[in-house]
Amino acid sequence: MKHLTLNNQLFTENRQRFIKEMQPKSIAIFNSNDEMPTNGDQLYRFWQNSDLYWLTGIEQEDTMLILFPDNPDAKYREVLVLVRPQELKEKWDGRRLRAAEATAISGIETIIWLDTLDAMLQPWVHLADNIYLNSNENDRKATHLVETRDYRFIHEMQRRYPLHTYYRSAKILKQLRSIKTAFETEVTQQAIDITEKAFRRVLGFVKPGVMEHEVEAEILHEFISNRASREAYGSIIASGDRARTLHYVSNNEECKDGELVLMDFGAYYGGYCADLTRTVPVNGKFTPRQKEVYNGCLDLHNYAKSILKPGISVLEYHEKVGDEATAVFLRLGLITDTDVKNEDPENRTYRKYLYHGISHHLGVDIHDLGTKTEPLQEGMLLTVEPGIYIEEEKMGIRIENNVWLTKDGNIDLMKNIPITADEIEALMKK
Repeated sequence: MKHLTLNNQLFTENRQRFIKEMQPKSIAIFNSNDEMPTNGDQLYRFWQNSDLYWLTGIEQEDTMLILFPDNPDAKYREVLVLVRPQELKEKWDGRRLRAAEATAISGIETIIWLDTLDAMLQPWVHLADNIYLNSNENDRKATHLVETRDYRFIHEMQRRYPLHTYYRSAKILKQLRSIKTAFETEVTQQAIDITEKAFRRVLGFVKPGVMEHEVEAEILHEFISNRASREAYGSIIASGDRARTLHYVSNNEECKDGELVLMDFGAYYGGYCADLTRTVPVNGKFTPRQKEVYNGCLDLHNYAKSILKPGISVLEYHEKVGDEATAVFLRLGLITDTDVKNEDPENRTYRKYLYHGISHHLGVDIHDLGTKTEPLQEGMLLTVEPGIYIEEEKMGIRIENNVWLTKDGNIDLMKNIPITADEIEALMKK
């Protein structure tokens, strides 16, 4: 890991929250992700299972967590399973965690090696009535044919222990992970602070003639220099008309004089994601029309942020933001009163210029677990990211910050990052 050591109370508290939701006489088992092959003898860069990381802070492959709060032997109520360090493998692939190191990271005292697990797991399962197993229940999960370790493990456990009652860990985790603790928000703030440094860096770098991938390189340089493990997601550096493509990641075109460049990026630090979007003029100066549309987008951003608070449903939130977008787009001359009067309620007029959602949950995943149907709750961490995309003017603008919901409103964790057109122009002028 590149990041500094985190307070392991973060992971201890997360485990305690999960254990509190378990049925009596239950055991819960969590697996790391697979190491995935690319071609030849190469592997994709390992990326830990988000749930296992949330519970342990361990980023190493071949890791398991076993929670059995009713185990008669208190020593084995929390067990972290690691691959045994091997001298030959370490010569090729690097050092693996020792028991004491894993305890320091996770807060789990009992560490066992993977090659000893089978003999120990069976008697524990025999003492339990219920088994919690994990699966990917993120609503944004892609449809694919690859069977992950979690699903192979589910099949194996059901084959070996068919008479136990099985429960879905994912159902609990979807609720728990959506509510961020103060520990989690502190780490997220560190990811955001690194992201801010990268944004300020590129404000002094962007100018006519630079390539989108050069801007991306400046961002990544700042991330790694500040101990971020990597990007939270593939950076979007979209100049000119490419800014209307929401997930543009080619980043291989020239930033030209007179264009805007939309930059959507975030650092991944300590297992938590930041997610920032800013749109800036390539030559450092907005045209009058660009500034007019930018300010309209900023007005919409500020409105959305003002109503994002506990108690509002995601559906109600998006409807209200849609009403405000309609008013903004009328003011910008993008739509007419007649367009609004005749709009299809299922495909509202403003959708021509704003065709994505305004907010998503954020955390250990860039699109984190969280409800879409129930009212928002205190402690949730969400993005606020309205955009305006005008095909006729070959212009795309998006403005995004990350906010943590409080009892009566929210805290903007990106409040220190320049956001107004005047601030951006002044910094680019320097």
